[in-house]
Amino acid sequence: MTETVKQQIMAVRDTGEANMLDTRMVQYIANREGFYELVIYIEDHREEYAHFIFTGEDE
Repeated sequence: MTETVKQQIMAVRDTGEANMLDTRMVQYIANREGFYELVIYIEDHREEYAHFIFTGEDE
């Protein structure tokens, strides 16, 4: 996970608009905000994304 993706996750989280486990809503907000790296990351690395949300660890 790149630093850019982490920053985009935090930016979506800070909106307070979505449960961060609702990946479709997270992707919707990310797309709206121009966070295309995050949209693609969730598509390609769903398990790693969930691990980061639960633990804060990116490995």
